[in-house]
Amino acid sequence: MHRERISDDIYVFTSGLYAQVTAGAIVTSAGTIVIDTLPFPNETRQVIDYLERRSPAGIKFVIYTHYHADHTYGGYLFRDAQVIAHELCRDLLMTRGEAGLQVARAQNPSLVEVEMRLPDIVFTGEMTLRLGGKTIVLTHAPGHTPDLITAYVKEDKILFASDTIMPVPYIVDGDAAGMSTSLTSLKSLALENVVQGHGEIVLRGEISEAINNSLNYLEKMQGAVATALSLDQSRDDMLREYDIESCGRPRIALNGLVQQLHTANLITTYDRMSTERTSRESASARSQPASKARSVSKPAAAKKATVARKPAAARKPATARKPTAAKKSASARKPARAHSRSASVRPRRK
Repeated sequence: MHRERISDDIYVFTSGLYAQVTAGAIVTSAGTIVIDTLPFPNETRQVIDYLERRSPAGIKFVIYTHYHADHTYGGYLFRDAQVIAHELCRDLLMTRGEAGLQVARAQNPSLVEVEMRLPDIVFTGEMTLRLGGKTIVLTHAPGHTPDLITAYVKEDKILFASDTIMPVPYIVDGDAAGMSTSLTSLKSLALENVVQGHGEIVLRGEISEAINNSLNYLEKMQGAVATALSLDQSRDDMLREYDIESCGRPRIALNGLVQQLHTANLITTYDRMSTERTSRESASARSQPASKARSVSKPAAAKKATVARKPAAARKPATARKPTAAKKSASARKPARAHSRSASVRPRRK
């Protein structure tokens, strides 16, 4: 495990055992806030030991940025802290998370002791947490997963972006449109550092480029899939033609793991676009008979109208016609309602 201090009282811990996943800690006089845990118990215990020596008031809160195992499996070790997450995170942990943990225990002996720790406090939209002079704004940012949140430390201008920012965006469990929206929203923040969910810390001068690179990758990746489908290429043909570098990202990050993430993105996007195209074609085929019936009836209707038309002499002169009243313009749309902010507390699972 690698440890780095990025502010006087803010630390980042990077796993040496799995995909350079990160966890963070904000140490204050009133206690410590931990952001995500590391996936293996021995590394999370190292984090706890280090923080307890530097925080006499103890660890007060643990924030889950999303339900994925590599960010939550250490939660059960923080016995005296309250866990905070988006309400969707709790639901996903109870379903997908619990099922995934059973499989993981069977496959990896070092995870046998892991217990599923559910959030004690959940919220929707946005939540602000204040402790010991620090203000942490938690914001829903779906895309990587439906439940993902970011954590922004206002006083230090540090963003724990979780997997919204990674060496390559990963949308297999989310969607590209949501990811693009969440990435774009980060541009409005004043930032000194960004802690990625995996990989190195992004410094101030690199933040804008990192966001734009991710947006550019998503556009190129989806464009590659659309091209493959338009050419009726198979999945395998597509994968051979469009590696990660063809979509604007290097393959060396995370020890080469990014190429695997890219491949998974291509496959997921290919399947989704294929399904959407099939649905459109089916809908078009169903509507064709009705369209043909209308096209056949039009000439007859037109002929009838021609026969019924009065000769010019029998028509009223143009001056006798009443002017047509102008239609009222459409009323202006009402402004969109602001998204509500709320928080709810649920009892900790025993």
